[in-house]
This record gives sequence, structure tokens and C-alpha cells, in this order.
Amino acid sequence: MKPKVFLEFVEIKSLIASVLPFVLGSLYAIYNYHQVHLGYLGLFFIASSLFHMATNANDNYQDFLHAPRDDNNQEFLEETNVVGVNQISIGQARTITFGLAGISLILGLWLVTRTGLPLLWMGLYSYAVGYFYAGGPKPISTGPFGEFFSGFTMGFMIFWISVYLNTYDVAPITWIATGQVLVASGLAIFAIANIMLANNICDMDEDIALGRHTILYYLGKPVMLQVFAWSYVAGYLCLIAAVALRVLPPLSLLTLISAIPVYRNTKQFLRKQVKRETFILSIKNATIICLSFAVFMGLGLLIG
Repeated sequence: MKPKVFLEFVEIKSLIASVLPFVLGSLYAIYNYHQVHLGYLGLFFIASSLFHMATNANDNYQDFLHAPRDDNNQEFLEETNVVGVNQISIGQARTITFGLAGISLILGLWLVTRTGLPLLWMGLYSYAVGYFYAGGPKPISTGPFGEFFSGFTMGFMIFWISVYLNTYDVAPITWIATGQVLVASGLAIFAIANIMLANNICDMDEDIALGRHTILYYLGKPVMLQVFAWSYVAGYLCLIAAVALRVLPPLSLLTLISAIPVYRNTKQFLRKQVKRETFILSIKNATIICLSFAVFMGLGLLIG
């Protein structure tokens, strides 16, 4: 397989969605607990990146594998799905998917031996979501909860694991501490969930033709466009709440500046929902939000 095809198959461009929560969780741990385990973080970064690519690969080949073979879906099979477009064999797709996931799993299990069982339970949940998101008899992505699982798993779990790896030896896991991490990661959760929502909004007609009953099928496009817009507001409110709870540095509030380009992009998406033209706006929004969050949180650590 050519490198270009491989990178397209694993959707390397989407890797930013897992990298930034990793950075944010690490900064959160430094701010609240004043320590960092760089070695463990480095291994987790590699493991989570490999698994993110494996999940994307699994999504692509499962979509191709389970798409109905009829005239209505020929365009999807031959011109849209990366497996069909590049004539990737199912055997090759599975080898890449399970190879990446296997290496990630080995690294994760080694980290469990060093940091404790809580990481195992976090990891099992994440791996289960990663596989069943597109695999199994009823994939998560074809139902009404895809947005929740993508936002929660990537926005919160990666953030939380990054916190845990830095603090496992000094801070026990409690409901209060977990709740604080949840609020602090809220901005990332909503921004990442909106990527999935934008994708489903753009693919609504295609999804219905393929038999996928996403949340758009139940609530309709007008309602979910409003949810898309207000989700960003909810994320910014989480940021303000986290600063009020003193688990984020006050300078993090400068992240609110990102609302200006996010508002412009959101207005543009609300006017037109076309996969090849405006879906990218949701990715831009998530990148702008999480990157500015990381920058201003980092500055807050330096200045504070």
C-alpha cells in the first residue's frame, strides 16, 4: 500500500482530535498536581495515536463491508469510501487495523503494569467504543448515540487518562476529582462531538439510504443544526465553570476569544451543509478551540 493511501485510510488528518485532549489533560495535571511523568505520557501518546488510526481504519472498512450492494450505493462504494476508491482488499484492511490496534494494546497493557488497574478499565472502555463504533451487529455510528460516544471518549477519556498517568501515585480517583476533570474537558467534548454531528448532518440522506438511523433520523436536521450551534456555547460555559472551580488557570478564559472565528464558521455551516465544502468547518472549529485552550492554559501555567 502506498503511503498516501495508508494515510488516507487511517484518516491521519483527524489525529488532531486525540492529540489536543492529550495535551490539555497533561496541562491540567501539571496545574493541579504539579508533576508530570513524561515517559508514560510519551508511550500513551503513541498508543492512543495508533489506536485512533486503527479506529478510523476500522470505520472505513466496516462501512465498505456492510454497505448494501445495490445501484443506490454504487457511488458510495466506488467513489466515496476510501477502501473502494483505492481498491484496498478486506484482508489488507483488517491486517492494518488489527496491527495498529495490537501494538497500541501492548503498550497500554505495559502502562497498566506500571500505573495500576484504573488504567485498564479506562482502556477497556475506550477499546470497546473504538471497535463497536463501526463494528458489531449494531455499530454505534449507525445509531443515535454516535456524537455522545465520540465526544465523551475522545474529549474526556483521553483527557482523563492523561491526568491519571501523571497523578496515579499522588492522587486517588474520587467522584469529585473525576467531576472536575469532566467539567474542565467539557470544551473539548462538545467541540469533538460536533465533528461527528456535522458529519451526520452532511450525510443525512446517504445514511438513510444505507439504513443508518443516526440522531438526525429521529430529530431532523433543523433541530440538530440548533444543537450543533448551542453545543459550542455549552463548551464555553464548561470552561468558565472550570475556572470558577479553580481547576483551570484564570488565563484559560482567554480561550473565549476563539468564539469569534468559531461563530463565523458556525454561521457558514448553518447556511450550507455539504460534505466536501463545509464539513471541514467543524474540524477547524475543534482545532481552533482546543489549540487556543492549550495555548492559553499553558500561558496560565507559565505566568501563574
